[in-house]
Amino acid sequence: MSTPTSPTRRRVLSTAAWLAASSIPGVAFARSISGALPWDANSAAPPPKLQLNGWFFFTSAEVETVTAIVDRLIPADALSPSGAECGVVVYIDRQMIGPFGRSSRLYTQGPFFLGTPRQGWQSPDTPAQRWRAGVAALERWVAANRTGRRFAALAAEEKDAVLKDVEAGKIDLGAGVDAKAFFALVLQNTMEGFFADPAYGGNKDMASWRMLGFPGARYDYRDHVDKHGQRYPLPPVSITGRPEWAGKVD
Repeated sequence: MSTPTSPTRRRVLSTAAWLAASSIPGVAFARSISGALPWDANSAAPPPKLQLNGWFFFTSAEVETVTAIVDRLIPADALSPSGAECGVVVYIDRQMIGPFGRSSRLYTQGPFFLGTPRQGWQSPDTPAQRWRAGVAALERWVAANRTGRRFAALAAEEKDAVLKDVEAGKIDLGAGVDAKAFFALVLQNTMEGFFADPAYGGNKDMASWRMLGFPGARYDYRDHVDKHGQRYPLPPVSITGRPEWAGKVD
């Protein structure tokens, strides 16, 4: 363990890299001489501003089902509002029309084989296709096995029982829908919508961050790093900043 006066490996490597760079002819070190900040607030390619009203992927019937699902995975309690109240359904809806929903950054060509859990989902189906097929299959199963009702109409205990059986793969959703894989996708996206930055449509009012005491995208909280076991006293900040900061640069 190094002392404050002894060189650390990081310091030695940093010094060596600087010396190497400074010995190369023609290397220039940039510096600002304008007397002004070299950047503009919110200029670092922030996420596009989302339209929070309306639905872009889910139908109204699907919204009802997805809302019922996420509200059982994250029910309202003394710690936070429910998943839907926190914007989780909005988050998932917007993700399905974006690069994630289209699998635009994944290789989705064959051949396709049943992979191991480490290999992830092995299928040409995109997350958007899996959500649509999974919700429809779930509703067909519920209608056939719960006296024609829809999932949202079930009692809370019935919803929990159905979701537990889907998670365990005890329910045959048919139509090429893997129940366990569908539940895993639902749970993954629900957690993302609850804990992700509000810029993406979920975590409304930073409810989950406030629950955890997470500072969000604050640029500096060094004064609190060593205060272990103490709740962070300042409100969290989104990557888009706080509304009251609009037009201000400190």
